[in-house]
Amino acid sequence: MTASIVGWAHTPFGKFDMETVESLVTKVASEALADAGISAEDVDEIYLGHFNAGFSPQDFTAALVLQADPKLRFKPATRVENACATGSAAVHQGVKAIAAGAAKFVLVVGVEQMTRTPAPEIGRNLLRASYLVEDGDTPAGFAGVFGKIAQGYFQKYGDQSDALAMIAAKNHKNGVANPYAQMRKDFGYEFCRSESEKNPFVAGPLKRTDCSLVSDGAAALVLTDSETAKSMGKAVNVKATGHAQDFLPMSKRDILNFDGCSVAWQRALKSAGAQLSDLSFVETHDCFTIAELIEYEAMGLTPKGQGARAIKEGWTEKTGKLPINPSGGLKAKGHPIGATGVSMHVLSAMQLLGQAPEGMQIKNAKLGGIFNMGGAAVANYVTLLEPAK
Repeated sequence: MTASIVGWAHTPFGKFDMETVESLVTKVASEALADAGISAEDVDEIYLGHFNAGFSPQDFTAALVLQADPKLRFKPATRVENACATGSAAVHQGVKAIAAGAAKFVLVVGVEQMTRTPAPEIGRNLLRASYLVEDGDTPAGFAGVFGKIAQGYFQKYGDQSDALAMIAAKNHKNGVANPYAQMRKDFGYEFCRSESEKNPFVAGPLKRTDCSLVSDGAAALVLTDSETAKSMGKAVNVKATGHAQDFLPMSKRDILNFDGCSVAWQRALKSAGAQLSDLSFVETHDCFTIAELIEYEAMGLTPKGQGARAIKEGWTEKTGKLPINPSGGLKAKGHPIGATGVSMHVLSAMQLLGQAPEGMQIKNAKLGGIFNMGGAAVANYVTLLEPAK
């Protein structure tokens, strides 16, 4: 049984001092149900994606979704967590509930509030998505982990600073057209490429423009089975999913390969009977620009060590052969951890129905790919979406 997305909601991402995890959750939950045209009493299952790890003093948050409507009381609600892939993990759980026939309507919500946390704590919280036995003392926190990855990549394949700056510039340019994006400014290649007071080195060869943003925000979607979806106002089918969990210690694998990412893509494409060339666009996990570069290789867009070709030859631009991150990605849109994967699904669904914001829409989009990653290529989730026929 195929699951379909039939409604959604999305807050802007940014810094919101007047919001709480609860207010963000209830806002998108209510709006997603209204967008799908269903009542809260129609919901059979609820999944909340919320990483937390110290960002919010309120833990045990699954039941907060019930605050959106009294009719949600006593509905099964479960919090799902898998580091930065938490949002997609929640979506995939919802898809499985539909596929198993265990639910007719599933409400999936993703949320995070990060900006109220002092900077040193942010670093410590994010580092919890690494293997603390080996990486717990890494300077610059999780940025330091990816700084090491970038250094290793540069040592093996040569200095890729030009390519990383081009990825950052592409995603910031794309983010201008995204009304949900935290940073809607086209910085240009030269700014992203040059070290400056406003763009200092953060970790290894990574500068500030190579790092995703600390964000608050939420997104939600409603899932149902494809047969029921035919009678709904709109529908985007989940054509295939893939999930591959890799070892947490980077010492147990070649971290420059993102093998789990490759496996997840292969599983989803095989399940869909599709090839990478069939995709109209991809929303991928650019927590750091080096991640997007290696993901080009892991998804099979280029051979290993040649990811720079994809950006330098314009393949991944909005007008290229495989537009990547037309939303601006995590780089420009922001990265409220638990909300990120749900956001990717919502914005991809909008693309496939021709409802993306002006300037962000990919022409004639027929098949969209999503890659959401937790940790350093540890939790790897791929979803393929297509318009319901």
